[in-house]
Amino acid sequence: MSSRYKYFEGIEKRAWLLGILTAIFLSFGGLAEVLPLFVAANKVEAPEDVKPYEPLRLAGFETYVKNGCYLCHSQMIRHLGFETARYGQHSTAVESVYDRPMQWGSKRTGPDLARVGGKYSDEWQRQHLIDPRSVVPSSNMPRYNWLEDYSIDAERLQGTMRAMQRLGTPYSDEDIENAPKAVEGKTQMDALIAYLQGLGIDNTPKASSKAEEVPAS
Repeated sequence: MSSRYKYFEGIEKRAWLLGILTAIFLSFGGLAEVLPLFVAANKVEAPEDVKPYEPLRLAGFETYVKNGCYLCHSQMIRHLGFETARYGQHSTAVESVYDRPMQWGSKRTGPDLARVGGKYSDEWQRQHLIDPRSVVPSSNMPRYNWLEDYSIDAERLQGTMRAMQRLGTPYSDEDIENAPKAVEGKTQMDALIAYLQGLGIDNTPKASSKAEEVPAS
């Protein structure tokens, strides 16, 4: 064998060395793919007309996450013709800039919810949560009628807002102080409906911007 290939032969004959070098080069390749995405994500800023969740919707967001709704519903419409035809405009990064954690998801036992806001009435949403099959006979979604029996923990909600404030979400101290009044007398059912009814409306930029053009995937 030519002397210029002797190093390759040496590596191939030593499985442990081949494994280590393979891992190193795969790591470099992975970093080259992933790092630019992290950098781009950190540059995404919300337009002026995309605001953080108001207290009731934030409580609904927490209810959504706590009950694992993301396990069956995505919130990301991809750049595919059949998806935009069914669900509407493709998702953009700025729409979920205040979601902690983000709810893009990848599994659709149920439909995508990125544009569900305003598609149905509040009463339809309530009935669907109480008894899904009463409005969609083929639905396999479980009932969430018990959400009407649970009020919103205002103190916990304030704690969430303070944590998000520290992470950069522009909640003011006044917003946090007034949160209990905003959810007074409301149930987790009310909060979840308010959250769903804002998807694709309250979190969607009205004016064009560079950030709006950044796709979610």
